[in-house]
Amino acid sequence: MNTSLATLAVIAGAYLVGSVSFAVVVSRLFGLPDPHSYGSGNPGATNVLRTGNKLAAALTLAGDAGKGWLAVWLAYRLGGSWGDASLATAGAALAVFLGHTYPVFHRFSGGKGVSTAAGAAFALSWPLGLALLGVWLASALLFRMASLASLAAAASAPPLGLYFIGNWPEAWALFPIALLLIWRHRANIKRLLAGEEPKIGSKGP
Repeated sequence: MNTSLATLAVIAGAYLVGSVSFAVVVSRLFGLPDPHSYGSGNPGATNVLRTGNKLAAALTLAGDAGKGWLAVWLAYRLGGSWGDASLATAGAALAVFLGHTYPVFHRFSGGKGVSTAAGAAFALSWPLGLALLGVWLASALLFRMASLASLAAAASAPPLGLYFIGNWPEAWALFPIALLLIWRHRANIKRLLAGEEPKIGSKGP
């Protein structure tokens, strides 16, 4: 297999890994409703938390972040074996995020991708991951809104990526990820502007 085909195979594999929805899997294991059917309808940890099952929400968060980290880490390892780690890693970061947001295993109805993007960021550069986590936590503590914290982290990701990673494909992959993540929060943005966005832990959308 030549380098280009190998890189494409790694990227395709990352998309399939991203397509595994831990919100759906964990909800089934715990006997909870399908996360598409309540709250925001978003299959993610924040929505699973609305069931009141903190363990299920924590496992969803860990699974979604873990698959983002794993896909990028594997791409780096495999890509390095044929000397094209940078492109493979950048492609895997974008692909695992797309897999989560548009999963082939769940009729392309996925989550917003915050946890998966965070996991990918930590795999790309742990200082970048810590910086973005700091932005998220500071915003969440200040405003008590998960969506606003996620938007702040998304907006910070591209410039922080260029700072911590440099002018490499991995950093530039953060631009489409951030833009799509913000787009996936468009309903939240409307509620934020209207002053109707619920606080963390509420039962609202």
